[in-house]
Amino acid sequence: MEIVAMSQNLGPGAWRSQNGIFEDRWPALAATIQRVQPDILMLQEAEGWPADGHARLIRAEADLEMDGVLAPSPSGLGPAIFYRRATMGRRTYQNHDYSAHETHHGFETLGWNLPVLPATLPAGSVHLTPYGGPRAESQVSFIGTRVLRPGVGYAILGGDFNYAPVAGPPPLVGAMRPYNKGSRLKVTDPESPGPDEPDRAVAWRIARKGFVDVAWHLYKQTGDEELLRRTATDDRIDWILISFALAPCIVDYGVVEGGSDHAGVWARLDLSLAATDNVWEYK
Repeated sequence: MEIVAMSQNLGPGAWRSQNGIFEDRWPALAATIQRVQPDILMLQEAEGWPADGHARLIRAEADLEMDGVLAPSPSGLGPAIFYRRATMGRRTYQNHDYSAHETHHGFETLGWNLPVLPATLPAGSVHLTPYGGPRAESQVSFIGTRVLRPGVGYAILGGDFNYAPVAGPPPLVGAMRPYNKGSRLKVTDPESPGPDEPDRAVAWRIARKGFVDVAWHLYKQTGDEELLRRTATDDRIDWILISFALAPCIVDYGVVEGGSDHAGVWARLDLSLAATDNVWEYK
């Protein structure tokens, strides 16, 4: 059984153009998503989607022919998860306990019972605080724990992690705004600054929790540098992560652009290849 998991930061749902007219970005975003045809879709920055009777959520469900759930969001820029019922079936698990207190933008876990796996497959859409590594490390530690528990070792995460990936090319420091330099780079003495080095602690923290960066995993196998394309102006901050037990399932990965200031990322997984013995220890 193959599925496609996709993550897309929406950016603002509309913006004011120079002539003062609001333009709707959703059609371009929907077209980008439909090019991928994901079975699990993890969105970030669903700004205003709860308004007017969840009008934007309902519109997206109709356009994508998927079911969607919004995460409760302290910031109002919450994540959302969509799934294709024809592939995944009805969701059998949902949990956002403690997320309003532990995360900046919110977090939701959905899960499905699939015949090819011996346990629930949970997924979560991630959007970490952009304001500094220590807080983001705490958030990603919470998220990793929450999404792993119902799956007994199976899990998928996708999102805007806002920090340097586990490894790969250095960021484009010259393209960074000052506030991103203060969050995404290692801190040095401003009176005697050292070299600009990416702070990879967030990525290393979630890797220590038992997650594999799909893009980096495939790059190590193939050497294809296209897998490490930047997804934002200065770095590859949007990732698809899977738990160790799902690492044998990786078939393909790609980056897609259109409608947002972030590129979307997707991964194709053959779940029939998942580890089924000692999944907590699988590496």
